[in-house]
This record gives sequence, C-alpha cells and structure tokens, in this order.
Amino acid sequence: MRWIKPGAGSLSRPGIGSARSGVPLSQDTLPVEPQRLIARARILGDRIDTAGLERNGTLAINPLALRVGCGFAVVFRYGVVVTVGLSPSEEEAMAAGLLSRVRGPVTRPEEETATIEIGPDHDDQVVPGGRIAIRQLTPGRLIVIADILAKSTALAQNEIEVAAVFDVIEPLARRLAETGRASGGRRAVLKHVGSTLLVQHRVSGRVAVEEKPEVLWDQPGLERLYARLEDEYELRERTATLNRKLTVIGATATALTDLMHTNRSLRLEIVVVLLIALEIAITFLPLLPAFRR
Repeated sequence: MRWIKPGAGSLSRPGIGSARSGVPLSQDTLPVEPQRLIARARILGDRIDTAGLERNGTLAINPLALRVGCGFAVVFRYGVVVTVGLSPSEEEAMAAGLLSRVRGPVTRPEEETATIEIGPDHDDQVVPGGRIAIRQLTPGRLIVIADILAKSTALAQNEIEVAAVFDVIEPLARRLAETGRASGGRRAVLKHVGSTLLVQHRVSGRVAVEEKPEVLWDQPGLERLYARLEDEYELRERTATLNRKLTVIGATATALTDLMHTNRSLRLEIVVVLLIALEIAITFLPLLPAFRR
C-alpha cells in the first residue's frame, strides 16, 4: 500500500518502505459530514487503467483512493470502482470519466451498496441490518471497506457469468445423457467449449479474493474489521462455491472436446474402412469372371 499523507507530497511504500523504515502511515481522520455515508461498488469491466489518475487529494496509490468532492472514490485495477459519500450524479460522473480507461466493459454492471455509520462509540463491526459501524473514517478503514465491497461485487458478476454458462451446458449434458450425442453439430459444440473456457479464464483471473489488502501490513489493527466484513459478505464461502462450479465447467469443456475428438476419430476410421473395402473391390472385381468359370 503506497500512502500519501494529506497535504504531503512524499510517498511511503508498503512493508520495507514504510513500517520498517519507521515512517508512519497516515491514520488521520478524514473529514466527513454527515455521520452516515453510502458506499457503492460498481464493476465497470475486466480492467481499469489507473495510471495517471493521481491528483491532489490522493490518499493511496494501490488501490487508487481519491477525494472526490465531499466524498471519496477507490478505483481497483480489476474493474471495480467504489464510491463513498457521493451523490448519484457524482457517482455517474465518476463512472463516465473512467469509461475510456476500461477494458472489456460489462453490459449489465453489478453493484454492491452498504451504509457506513461513523461514531466514537462504534466498535468497527457490522451491526444488525448490515450497516458498517466504525469509530472514525481513516484512509485505512476506507480501503478495507472498499476492498471488501469491490471483491463482493466482482464475485457477484462472476456468479452471474458462471450461472449463464451452466444454463447453456446443462441442457447439452442432458441431451448427451439421453441420446448419447451432443446435438447441434461440431460448430455448436466448439461454441459451447469456447464460452466455457472464456468464462473460466475471466473468473479465475479477474480478482484474487483470498488476498488481503496491503494496508493490513501497515495497520494490523484493521485485521478485525477486515475479518468481520469478510465473514459478513461470505467471501470465502462464495469463492469456494465458485471454484467448484469452475471445476465442473472445466470438466464439461474437457468432456465436450474429448467427445468431439472421439466422433472425429470414429468418422476417420469409418472412412478408412470404406476405402479399404473399395480397394479390395477394385482389386477383385476383374477376377469375378474367372471365378464364375
């Protein structure tokens, strides 16, 4: 985590560059009004190019955390932007300003919304109703909350894509079980295999959900908040379920490919047998009159 102190121009690097060098990370309270803020995570695409987005009011570099008006925005390279304390119009303007940097934009972006309550008597936890209660809003807490919401949103998008592939391969597998063959021909099978592999690649490479944010190395006191949020949004359980589905998808793609190769080999064998039979017929056909004598 590369932090920028408010009002300072120098950077402190994570791990060796900050904690070991004795340079403290910024833990200043961020000025916010009112004491209840709406945090919204939205996935824009496969990747967001964050290079060159740093400006005055930058709180962190990786992920990129910025002051935007009276609120904040955290931009993740794997395609998610999290806004805190922004109005709907400011959120739309933020998303529109990033579109030119988005690779592989999604047509139906998933969103995750949470309410952040700030008060000195709160204990950095998720209270009944799903609200996130914190004592004060610091850059570290902002990053932790944004990280959880961004991962949850990316998981939701992945779950939709995987479910769409299951909707395609389930009837295909059913027909294969009932008739012993994949309907639709070779091209259709190849399309199913391609769609399956594409989703598997995008889901596996989009975001490492199990990796903790770098801010926890500099501020281990935020581990409890991160663990509570991770448990609230069931990140580990959803990741395990998604991985199991990806395993099934990969096995299905392999089975379809093997089936296609088997069918092709069978056709080649039939052609070879027919050619051999034809050659035998051509060889012995002139000898038929002699056998009749």
